[in-house]
Amino acid sequence: MNIRSLTRGDGVVIGAAVVLFIASFLDNYSYNVDGASGLDMPNLWASGPVLLGVVFAGIIGAALVVLGRGLPQPRKVAGLELVQAGTAFTVVAALGALGNVIDPAGGANNIGSSSSDGPDAGMGLILALIATLVMAGAAIATPLVPVLQAGLLPTPKPAAPQPYGAQPPGGYGYPGAPAAAAPYGAQPQPGQPFGQPQPAAPGAPQPAAQGAPAAAQPATADFSPFWFAVPVTRPLFAEDGSPTPIAELAPGTWYLAVEQRGAQLIAQTQDGRRGVLQDTSGIQRG
Repeated sequence: MNIRSLTRGDGVVIGAAVVLFIASFLDNYSYNVDGASGLDMPNLWASGPVLLGVVFAGIIGAALVVLGRGLPQPRKVAGLELVQAGTAFTVVAALGALGNVIDPAGGANNIGSSSSDGPDAGMGLILALIATLVMAGAAIATPLVPVLQAGLLPTPKPAAPQPYGAQPPGGYGYPGAPAAAAPYGAQPQPGQPFGQPQPAAPGAPQPAAQGAPAAAQPATADFSPFWFAVPVTRPLFAEDGSPTPIAELAPGTWYLAVEQRGAQLIAQTQDGRRGVLQDTSGIQRG
């Protein structure tokens, strides 16, 4: 479960569920008659309809909504996605709380030919109504209101950028890990033009000079490999145009951009896989 996929609306649902649980320990009824001030009123746990139709329904609904948002793949219950099923539970809980606030006695005060006012709704029942209304409203409005769709947790920021062309702290792909010396012919370091050979070790024989090419190669754009980090998790697609991602770039990790194609970058992961990063907005260069 990825808690970073939770939204502000989910935070409202969680908060309302906590309030509902607290309200379940408060009074279910209240009497405004002489001599009733000393009575020990039952809480919401003493009423089966309120406990099942309001407290349990609301908490189960909130749990399904949060679980449905946090799972990487949608799950279904009875043909409904978890978020949809959870929203339905919160609506049922809100309607149940409203009915119990309107008629706390449940018709018991209308037995026989005479009727009485009966007890009023207690603090616990009123607070449960407010909590379930807020819970159902947040569950319904989250997909519709952009403010509620914002992330509940702040997006982690990558490590502070180094001067352009410098090695990111900790080496390739792992901030904080010791940097390893690159062997001859390895991937070029930041600040070194892509395709330029690594300098040979002292005393090593120099490669033989290449003859002039028969035909000039087409000129490429002036591009130098650089290190970068992404602000949020982004997919890396295959270079052949396949729609299935081959990897995910995670915040807080440095990756090497080895080529640029228009607004897209060819990035290389720490395990050597190369792919196309289509969304380059907000990346942080090292």
